[in-house]
Amino acid sequence: MTRSPRPVAQSAAGHFFRGRITACVCLVLALLVGWSSAMAASSPDVVRIGYQKGSILTLLKARGTLDATLKKRGIDVRWVEFAAGPQMLEAINVGSIDFATVGDAPPIFAQAAGADLVYISRTPANPQTEAILLPPDSSIHSIADLKGRRIALNKGSDVNYLVAAALERAGLKYSDIKPRYLTPSDARAAFGRGDIDAWAVWDPYYAEAQANAGARVLTDAQDIVPHYSFYLSSRTFAERHPDIVTLFNHDVADLCQWTPRHAMQAADILSRATGLSPAVWRKTIARHDYGLEPMSPSVFKAQQKLADTFYDIGLIPKPVTVAAARWQPTNKSRIESTNE
Repeated sequence: MTRSPRPVAQSAAGHFFRGRITACVCLVLALLVGWSSAMAASSPDVVRIGYQKGSILTLLKARGTLDATLKKRGIDVRWVEFAAGPQMLEAINVGSIDFATVGDAPPIFAQAAGADLVYISRTPANPQTEAILLPPDSSIHSIADLKGRRIALNKGSDVNYLVAAALERAGLKYSDIKPRYLTPSDARAAFGRGDIDAWAVWDPYYAEAQANAGARVLTDAQDIVPHYSFYLSSRTFAERHPDIVTLFNHDVADLCQWTPRHAMQAADILSRATGLSPAVWRKTIARHDYGLEPMSPSVFKAQQKLADTFYDIGLIPKPVTVAAARWQPTNKSRIESTNE
């Protein structure tokens, strides 16, 4: 009995197809692993938010809405408190936090120092929330009267710009005054002792000085400088996680509508955080124009004017191109104005 020949061709074909199937399975597995890695990269485990005690982000933290929103995506929120805006922006630059809100001056210093930050949104202009204050019995009645006087201000702050711009409008130079660079708490003490002739400051310190020190307003920033606040992130984070930037902006926008409608509750939260009275915070909230708006060419132009002023008076060592910090969001990441 003869033995049937072995199906050599069929066996070879089987090995070939089994090899192809194995290779395809390996390729699919590799793609799945790569896809999983990409998904992990697009969804960080933790989002870190810098805030100051008196900022609107204190309210966002207290309400817990953003924590809840991100928790649904498996992301935790870590809140990191800072004493001032420049330190927050440095933390963004080195990757220690992902979001922060500051006034209009700190981003200029950050850019001058080489930080790769981006503006992701802004508030409406709030020139009515900062002012140059005088003691109640002061003999000063005009900006021109500030020549040769001691003016307390926080160096490199929003009110530093207010003072420089107000002096220029009155035909004075920055060198015509005697600036006293003090923190708000130190300036408040000096104001009470009569050690300074004027004090440039913002809310809530502005409201507190009116309520408890009889401070007289020489001028606020209206018709002098716009005074915006900005929300910022690192360029790396914003470009990698535009969806999270969108969620952050969305929750801040909701908060901007909630705050003036719940001023008593908001004032109580901020009072507990800062030690300032609820009455001071109610005045601050009433004076503030809340809202969240996208960046625009006119706002970048205003920021550029601030940067140029700071360079001209020697506060920054080199010119800054503010538009270099522009973020180009996708259509899904864009925000609409919530200013009512």
